Amino acid sequence: MDKKEIMERIQKGRAFMHMQEEDDPDYKTDQYSGIKQPPLFKDPVSEQIVDLPTDFEQLNLTGNLLDVINARSSHRVFTEENISLLQLSYLLWCTQGVKGLRGKRYATLRTVPCGGARHEFETYLCIQYVEGLKSGYYHYLPQTHQLECLKEEDNVKDFISVTEQKQDWACKASVVFYYSMVAYRAEWRYGIFTHRVALIDVGYVSENLYLACTSIGLGSCAIGAISEKEANEAFGLDGNEEFIFLSHPVGTIQESDKQKELDFYAFVHDYDE
Repeated sequence: MDKKEIMERIQKGRAFMHMQEEDDPDYKTDQYSGIKQPPLFKDPVSEQIVDLPTDFEQLNLTGNLLDVINARSSHRVFTEENISLLQLSYLLWCTQGVKGLRGKRYATLRTVPCGGARHEFETYLCIQYVEGLKSGYYHYLPQTHQLECLKEEDNVKDFISVTEQKQDWACKASVVFYYSMVAYRAEWRYGIFTHRVALIDVGYVSENLYLACTSIGLGSCAIGAISEKEANEAFGLDGNEEFIFLSHPVGTIQESDKQKELDFYAFVHDYDE
């Protein structure tokens, strides 16, 4: 790819970020064309359903929001210890928990904001070290605050390595969150403007996961460089109507590894102007 092609792609990316008006004055989204909206949730596909505990008062939560915000950091050094099912439940609730419904199942109110309350994301999990759960692939059911087991797998480290494009520090995570987009759930309302809005929406989810992890002494680091094909196949997604586009390894951490965390930035140098 030469310099001209690179700049053309950069300019297309910039154009995508602008909320441009549609030239056609008659353009309508499917919502305003009267087309029935898509379902708010995916139905379970497995009979292996796990009820998640909600007694979050049992967790040793950091109580001061400013302390949590100031302590938040990306973590890439994990100790490969178990987290509890209650901790996992808490992280799921903080990032996609359903607090209520509006209208005749028109929209969900959740623990994160979302444009038009479309909540076009689904949460999939690759679990390694969670008390009471076998390692394997799972899907979060937000409408009932449950997990469904899609497939048990004794060794998921190879899968994590491949899907995280050989960022093998992620292989020590207790659980890896994989977020998918169910595209039409948002396209029904926002049409051609959907995908810009979705990038804004997923930031709310990601930051809530960072802060929730920090509040219970766990670490996480978002990864956008994903081998999408392998991730989609593992979770049974078609790669078009629904596709994985963000991941978040989450794991146990210890204070003595702070220098190791800093070493990840050893490639950064000061340059003279």
